[in-house]
Amino acid sequence: MRLWLLLLLLSVLAGCQTSPSVLPMADPRPAAECRWPVAGDSPDSLLRRAVSALEADGFLISHTDLSLGLVGAERTRILPGYGDFHDPWGRSGFFGHHGLGRRGGLSSGVGVIVGFGGFSSINRDATELERVSLVAGAEEVRVSRDIQVFDWRGGLRQSRSASNSDFCGHLRSAIEAMPAEEAP
Repeated sequence: MRLWLLLLLLSVLAGCQTSPSVLPMADPRPAAECRWPVAGDSPDSLLRRAVSALEADGFLISHTDLSLGLVGAERTRILPGYGDFHDPWGRSGFFGHHGLGRRGGLSSGVGVIVGFGGFSSINRDATELERVSLVAGAEEVRVSRDIQVFDWRGGLRQSRSASNSDFCGHLRSAIEAMPAEEAP
């Protein structure tokens, strides 16, 4: 008898699940400079110049699809000294660590560890991953960029949309400044 009550309760609770009323959106929204009209270029020529401009800026091309007019690129960099304040194995900076406190028993102490890098500087730095997608259609070009920061354990610490006017303006001027015959 109790099994039937449990099944009835579960069926009632299962009906309470709903879908979201709006889809997720990038926050902050991409800047207006991340969309611009195609100025008489063919999408293929524009994509070739975009690949060259992204590679010149230090990005690695991760995927391209000429039929969709899509180029995807990414780059990584190490963030020295980026750590978790509450991580007991973390460090406070590149040049050393300091402490004040007590470690069990009746002993207490004050100490400073001075060093240049050491074991923790090799293994405990965070990594920033920056991804860019460029879509070139028949009428306009759209660029989106996001940045993610991963700690030394591989855990995601920060994720944000970074489609700002400075980056998109720089990319657009680099693409437009490149002659079409120089692009591969």
